[in-house]
Amino acid sequence: MTDTDELSSTPPLPLSPYRVLDLTRVRAGPTAVRQLADWGADVIKIETPDSAGGDGGLGGPRDGPDFQNLHRNKRGMTLNLKKAEGRATMLDLVRHADVVVENYRPDGKERLGIAWPVLNAANPRLILASISGFGQDGPYRERPGVDQIAQGLGGLMSITGDPDAPPMRVGIPIADLTAGRLAAQGILMALLARGQTGQGQWIRTSLLQAQTFMLDFQAARWLVDGEVAGRVGNQHPTSVPTNAYETADGHINVAAVGDRIYERFCDCIGAPELAQHPDFATGGRRYRNRAALNDRIAVILKTRNSADWIDVLNAAGVPCGPINSIDQTFADPQVQHLGLARKVADDGPDLTLVAQPIQVGDHDPALRHRMAPKGADTDDILAEIGYDAAQIAALRNDGII
Repeated sequence: MTDTDELSSTPPLPLSPYRVLDLTRVRAGPTAVRQLADWGADVIKIETPDSAGGDGGLGGPRDGPDFQNLHRNKRGMTLNLKKAEGRATMLDLVRHADVVVENYRPDGKERLGIAWPVLNAANPRLILASISGFGQDGPYRERPGVDQIAQGLGGLMSITGDPDAPPMRVGIPIADLTAGRLAAQGILMALLARGQTGQGQWIRTSLLQAQTFMLDFQAARWLVDGEVAGRVGNQHPTSVPTNAYETADGHINVAAVGDRIYERFCDCIGAPELAQHPDFATGGRRYRNRAALNDRIAVILKTRNSADWIDVLNAAGVPCGPINSIDQTFADPQVQHLGLARKVADDGPDLTLVAQPIQVGDHDPALRHRMAPKGADTDDILAEIGYDAAQIAALRNDGII
């Protein structure tokens, strides 16, 4: 059975009835739309024609890993929104769409004629999802926003890194990725609401909102108890001992949280006295005396190699694991079992990308096809909404597509 046969034998994907217009750039917006495309929506990626001098702000080469990972499972067309004819064509597309996703700065979409009042008037059932750096209004409304700025402004860098080192960003664009996932969640809720009311809605989120939300319990420590968290390196801020410990041949993560697991951990490492020691006998005492406890543990864990400790601790039910490089992660048997890397199922050269991490019944959010050359589907998409060959040719002659 070929990959194509396997796809045809699976149930229709949950979002297959919906059409999405993708006006997004860079990462947060494409992350949101990727969720919709992978789960079956007919996503149309709208890019600026080469004749209009735009690269779409997509970042990286078109055939590069980042671009293809963000834009798989989409169709593509070109449209010049800086011209009146392009904006008129956009509204024709909107009348046949369920969702529009954009991440222009708030003033930018107003200049391009794709602000909520205009789109809502063209299609009252439409859902518009807007992702910005800092919000659609407020004092930072017109500031340019990127992930690292949001990580700093949103508090994440103040709690990341070693306590004696400068603030540090995390190794992925977490504000971008979270904002995109939250926008996709908002779109799904709006589609459910539209099923009840028949009306579309404007979904709004931002990198700053997403990053601040993701502070989670660290934010609650401040809001509830007035406690400002600091940097504790690889240790957990509140659960001790949780740390990355050096072994005879590398490092492992250990999370011996709670009294019972901590007692089992102490037995496993041959130091049952640490469980009864008055300085470490309760969670509160372990928290207050974390430095002394970690020093004692560190000496012991250096005596054996990582694999030995992982086997011993897992057998005793103590959470632990290796600290993998990315290639080691994808070589891990459990990661392979979960299918987190999948080949794109089209007829092009072999291409393996990151797969969806959600399982929904028997649905298969396969990587159906890679992103085609810019504008490859323009004629087909315009024909689907009623444009004839002469109209399409005129738009191309005028530099609109």
